[in-house]
Amino acid sequence: MNDVTLTIDGQTVTAPAGTTILQAAQSIGVEIPAICYHEACTPNALCRNCVVEVEGARVLVASCVAQVAANMVVHTRSPRVERSRRTILEMLASAVDLSEAPDIQRMMQDYAADAQRFPEAERRDVPLIDDNPMYVRDYGKCILCWRCVQVCADDAQYTFAINFSGRGYETIIGTFFDKPMPATTCVFCGQCVGVCPTGALKPKSEWLLEQGLNIEQVFAATRQERKRRREPVQMSGEESGGGHD
Repeated sequence: MNDVTLTIDGQTVTAPAGTTILQAAQSIGVEIPAICYHEACTPNALCRNCVVEVEGARVLVASCVAQVAANMVVHTRSPRVERSRRTILEMLASAVDLSEAPDIQRMMQDYAADAQRFPEAERRDVPLIDDNPMYVRDYGKCILCWRCVQVCADDAQYTFAINFSGRGYETIIGTFFDKPMPATTCVFCGQCVGVCPTGALKPKSEWLLEQGLNIEQVFAATRQERKRRREPVQMSGEESGGGHD
């Protein structure tokens, strides 16, 4: 594979062809912020927070998917880039609870983002879903980064228990036919919880501790839920194909 030489923020860097701008920048210690990107997931350029300015390009380029090219000149902190990132962060803060998203909070400080810039924006007020013994789903904190969907699908687990549901502003991560998680193909591996950047997916034990339960109460509550989940479902005679003579 041939190497490609380009310039990033005034530094010359040589990288193998096929390397993304994000990877090339990381190789020389240049940090490009990203929200939806995760090293264990396929890059999908959803958040647009990793955009950079490439001389000669009409629009800002998503560095997590754009590949390096010979003699490319990249600016990762130009005024245009900083304005774009700041606006994206401000729009997220206007609609989503980011109180448990430390990486995004650091980005907001770095880019002097004003969380109150859009005071009339509609907040995502979604009821917390507590339907299994392993984790809770608080989609009021969800930024639709798609990480959980990816690791549940062919980036890791091949379970396909969750996916996008709805359209536009009403889009949400959900299960097929809005089934409770135990009624889906979920195997409760925890990989979705591990890649969530905002606390929208949280271990059940951690959430119960935050509600004020002590450790013994948490153990008792989660053990009881697991026991109920293992119990066979009792079907009526009509449902089981029986009936009365």
